[in-house]
Amino acid sequence: MKKSGLFALIMFFSVFVANAQSPKTGTEVGNLAPDIKLSSPEGNVIPLSSLKGKMVLIDFWASWCGPCRMENPNVVQTYKRFKASKFKGGKGFTVYSVSLDKDKTAWMNAIRQDGLEWTNHVSDLKWWYSDAAKNYGVNAIPTNWLIDDKGIIVAKNLRGAALSQELEKLEVK
Repeated sequence: MKKSGLFALIMFFSVFVANAQSPKTGTEVGNLAPDIKLSSPEGNVIPLSSLKGKMVLIDFWASWCGPCRMENPNVVQTYKRFKASKFKGGKGFTVYSVSLDKDKTAWMNAIRQDGLEWTNHVSDLKWWYSDAAKNYGVNAIPTNWLIDDKGIIVAKNLRGAALSQELEKLEVK
């Protein structure tokens, strides 16, 4: 009886400690960002989780979205500035662009026209019915999440200068 009670107590504490050390998956700051596994324009699946080790901006946008297209120059400028920077626990910054397009040609043209030079462009071409948009609760674009090298959300909805300012705070100089 004593051994089984001790065993149960040890199991309880080991589960408690494991849960305390593992952040819950979700879309709030401090959560582990839900993984996304969508295809590039070339048809290659690019999992968000494949970018661990870098700071990543998960950017939901679309070619038909005027505010998204107006924000793209800021994202491009920020990418160029921080892509080789060192951050606490990670090196480099990249963008994981999730398009809510349904027209592949329009999506590819917007990538080219806006000079979105990073390589992590993905979509399921399901428009607002995108599985990733559903998982992240996206109901307006542009919208974004900044995740650290371990996939933990450190900020969200950073537009304009706020994105660079947040990265500056996290950058190791």
